[in-house]
Amino acid sequence: MNIGIIIIMIIYGLIGGLSTLFLFLGMPGLIIWKIYRRIKYHTALTD
Repeated sequence: MNIGIIIIMIIYGLIGGLSTLFLFLGMPGLIIWKIYRRIKYHTALTD
């Protein structure tokens, strides 16, 4: 295969992996933050 195509595949793989990692780590933090706001400020979880 062409070296340019391989480099592009590696770059897109890294981009996809980083966005997946961000979502995987960010979702528990978001849920904990919403529960904290629910307890402290008595807001709805969907706000």
